[in-house]
Amino acid sequence: MSAVAPTTVEASAAPAGPAPDRGGRRLPRALHPMAWWIWALALATAVSRTDNPLLLLLVLAVLGYVVTARRTEAPWARGFKYYLYLAVSVVAVRVVFRAVFATGITPHDHFLFSLPHLPTPDWYAGIRIGGPVSLEALLSSATDGLRLACMLCCIGAANTLANPKRALRALPGALYELGVAVTVAISVAPQLVQSVQRVARARKLRAGRTKGMKALRGIVVPVLEDALERSLRLAAAMDSRGYGRAGTATRASRRLTGALMLLGMCGLCTGAYGLLDATAPAFLGLPAMACGAALCVAGLSLGGRRITRTTYRPDPWLLPEWAVAGSGVLSAILLFSDLGYDPAQLNPTFYPLTWPGLPVVPAAAVLLAGTAGFLAPEPAAPVRRADTP
Repeated sequence: MSAVAPTTVEASAAPAGPAPDRGGRRLPRALHPMAWWIWALALATAVSRTDNPLLLLLVLAVLGYVVTARRTEAPWARGFKYYLYLAVSVVAVRVVFRAVFATGITPHDHFLFSLPHLPTPDWYAGIRIGGPVSLEALLSSATDGLRLACMLCCIGAANTLANPKRALRALPGALYELGVAVTVAISVAPQLVQSVQRVARARKLRAGRTKGMKALRGIVVPVLEDALERSLRLAAAMDSRGYGRAGTATRASRRLTGALMLLGMCGLCTGAYGLLDATAPAFLGLPAMACGAALCVAGLSLGGRRITRTTYRPDPWLLPEWAVAGSGVLSAILLFSDLGYDPAQLNPTFYPLTWPGLPVVPAAAVLLAGTAGFLAPEPAAPVRRADTP
């Protein structure tokens, strides 16, 4: 009688915390999703400080390196290229609008071409449609679009690297309902792509028509049916876990929570206005923002009491999380501190046309954010099932 070897199945999910293997090394694990979001939002804040094209291209290179080094094989981890497509479209639209709604050129500009000029009424003065287009105008508009494109790519990197379902578990209890809605919205696109791919493979196996408008009905109906089935499964899972229960919060507690959150948001808006407007009084800046943040934290803390949740294997916050989040925050601080460099280097001008310089300290700050590519632990390998005969 021949013996049959047992089936070998890899672990379906990596443990939440790091565990040493027999060699004393750390096993791969997923970084805390909030660490990736803090890193990405801090880098987006740093990008808002500059429109130097060299620094912006360096940010894109850093984002590409970190995403390539630390993304997983999950469906949401394959969407960074679509954010790059969106970034290219943003730059292109910005350049086209600047060329069409031209503001004229000066005698020192480099003339490129001229578009047909459309006369405008007197009440539309100040804006020209068509006319001569200069190289300086296109470069300036491309740089403005590149800054917005970098900020979009920062958000795309966070969506690619952070597991949205695990991020939902880390949200405060008061934001649980909002977090569920955001998580479902983020997961819709990958699930639809998977449904379309499954239906297309099934039609090929059945030798059905896979091209043209006649195949559209045979694809849309199964995809909608699959989406409805997923929605029903999600609703059943949420109902079995007690989602939507009222909790123990009283009417007075809910009113107090709403008042604290409303006042806190007003304080944050006032503080942002005070920081952006140099002529505003000093108390409308950081003091107002600090008070608003404190009120929001108090409202979230009070509102979270009515949501009682248990967490199975909570995500740890260890040294790699501090390192990744700190690298992004420190990068933003260096770009806003104006220490060791001329602030004018962050916003070079193309009038007259000159090659922008690359300041050393801001470039080092962007590269510091790129250290997240090796400070973060290596993600777990994809799940595979191996049968040994």
